[in-house]
Amino acid sequence: MEIIRRGEVWAANLNPKRGREVGKIRPVLIMQADALTEIGTPMIVVLPMSTQVYPAFKRWRVTIPARDRLLKDCQVLVDQPRALDRTRFSEGPLARLTPQEMAAVEKSFLAVVGIMQ
Repeated sequence: MEIIRRGEVWAANLNPKRGREVGKIRPVLIMQADALTEIGTPMIVVLPMSTQVYPAFKRWRVTIPARDRLLKDCQVLVDQPRALDRTRFSEGPLARLTPQEMAAVEKSFLAVVGIMQ
């Protein structure tokens, strides 16, 4: 079993999609606590990423510059959390977010779920 850690970016297959959900194979940010992942839960909580940047969503999406195996700048789609089965993951880690980037994602996530303004 691959070791998947919070704050890492992995490639995952988000197909099939429904309606306006994001699909295809794309990078995702691992958000789930390592303790939960390490006990072997079949599902992992992620935030999809996209190379399309929407300025109107700037408060709820965090841009991550290309580095390591993440070949393009991406925006974390904080407003589209998902739980994925482990079998959907392929390559990784592609990159790891810095503590400052994770803090920005967490702040945006709290705003999305209405815990923080």
